[in-house]
Amino acid sequence: MSPKEPLSVIIPAFNEEGAVAQVVKEVRKHLARSRIRHEILVVDDGSSDQTAYRAKKAGAQVIPMGENRGYGASLKAGLRHSRFNLVAILDADGTYPAWELPKLAALSGDADMVVGARLKPGAAIPSLRRFPKWLLGKWANYLADREIPDLNSGLRVFRKNIAARYEGLFPNGFSFTTTLTLALECHGYIVKYHPISYAQRIGNSKIRPLQDTVNFFSLVLRVVMYFKPLKIFIPLSGIIWLGAVGTACLAWNRGQPIQGMTLFLLVAGLQVAALGLLADLLVKRGR
Repeated sequence: MSPKEPLSVIIPAFNEEGAVAQVVKEVRKHLARSRIRHEILVVDDGSSDQTAYRAKKAGAQVIPMGENRGYGASLKAGLRHSRFNLVAILDADGTYPAWELPKLAALSGDADMVVGARLKPGAAIPSLRRFPKWLLGKWANYLADREIPDLNSGLRVFRKNIAARYEGLFPNGFSFTTTLTLALECHGYIVKYHPISYAQRIGNSKIRPLQDTVNFFSLVLRVVMYFKPLKIFIPLSGIIWLGAVGTACLAWNRGQPIQGMTLFLLVAGLQVAALGLLADLLVKRGR
């Protein structure tokens, strides 16, 4: 693929009047400088301020959602309205470096998705989100069988025709990027990670730390259950069997016969393993 492939840039925005115009201008400047044909779509997610007006004045095409539907819903709307197969997304709050877009687009020549991984020194990730982000990353790495440097970065370039295969899985909330990353990783697509910086946001964050962290963890579990069910069912079956061994040992130490609980746990462990194998078979047949 040519690095000059046309690019649709989707910018979801909810009450981002303080930064959206500058983000649009930066995107246009760097893509024009690299001579990349492009369109800039700002999806106004029911903003109550001047987000839509300032985005349009800066030269973006504005897609109104009418009401606040969520980050994922805005991205899905942007994908439906985009003209080009190569798509970039970034936030409207000024946190992501727009000058990295030409590099990400160039790297997409031999990749299905290129993620701007927030790995450069000084990345302004809020302290309250650092530990949950690290824990979520470890959880996702185990389930995906690969080291994922940045699971939910909001700056990435990917192909619309590939993302469309998983449209039914994408949530309306902040977990869109997490789902997309895991879907492509679990199905063996080529995903590259390019280190980027991450700046302090302009305006107030829309993330709810506790609720969104819980949602992220449950989402990772659901997505991997969909793609790699054995990663969940086999360890769970093993834990149940260990419980059966434990109860059997306890009964033996007391000089008692095998208890009904031991038999129950053995059968339950076997059933869980069988369900995992059946789910894995269904996943493989559905590919």
